[in-house]
Amino acid sequence: MLNALIVVWRESLEAMLVVGVLLAWIARQEDASRLRRTLWSGVGGGTLLALALAFLAYGAQTWLDGESLELFQIGMLLLACVLMTQMVMWMRRHGASMKRELEAGASRAAETGGRLGVALVAALAIGREGMETVVFLYGMAAERQGSELLGLYGMAALGFVIAGLTAWAVARGARFFSYRTVFRVSEVVLLVTAGSLLGAAVDRLIGMDWLPTLMDLVWDTSAVLDDGSGLGQVLSTFAGYRAQPTAMLLLAYALYWGYVALRLRSFTPNPSSVRADSCQPTAAP
Repeated sequence: MLNALIVVWRESLEAMLVVGVLLAWIARQEDASRLRRTLWSGVGGGTLLALALAFLAYGAQTWLDGESLELFQIGMLLLACVLMTQMVMWMRRHGASMKRELEAGASRAAETGGRLGVALVAALAIGREGMETVVFLYGMAAERQGSELLGLYGMAALGFVIAGLTAWAVARGARFFSYRTVFRVSEVVLLVTAGSLLGAAVDRLIGMDWLPTLMDLVWDTSAVLDDGSGLGQVLSTFAGYRAQPTAMLLLAYALYWGYVALRLRSFTPNPSSVRADSCQPTAAP
């Protein structure tokens, strides 16, 4: 459940940061009041885009059945894994300059498209974060049912509330809060969650005979830590732990974490240029 909270917290916080940066930029413009109304219309449009995707994704539960539904859910699991991993990599590369890039993009949009351009910048930014959240939650919900599903959505709602409180605290000058530290910790959770979603997709593909097992049972740690109950079940859901893994699953994990390690090593940020306040919004008056 914690992974749902972290995912929604981070996605919501990024969306709120985008809005905060754009509001701070608007406050310095001549037509601030009109631009501010345009910005909120763009935020509303982006939210509607995310809700439309949620309707389509969850509507598939009734429109599809059998193997078609299973393949759709597997596709969503893999898409969520890819998006989650890509989000971490994108923030590693662009996080330090996000505020500057957003302001430059808003300026270009205002010059070329007027107020509509600013609305589009906001709609695309909010829509992207919202749609990613929908995909992530659908992927995690596909592995749960009943009370676990309610708990998942409850933690997701809590993550949104915490994101709002976090953004409020930063806007009020909470200098003790370090985006860099918190984002680094959340990166680990996101990558582990993405790996878990990949493992769930591989297990389903093996169950459908779309992938071979290569070896049915590489080891068995059920006597030490069973993945069907207690701590083992938590680790299974959160981190993809399997007490009786197949060789195909281990190969998928090895390829995924090898790719992640190579990508992370390719980033060589200058510590002096990566500041916590580089993506913090300035509170609008």
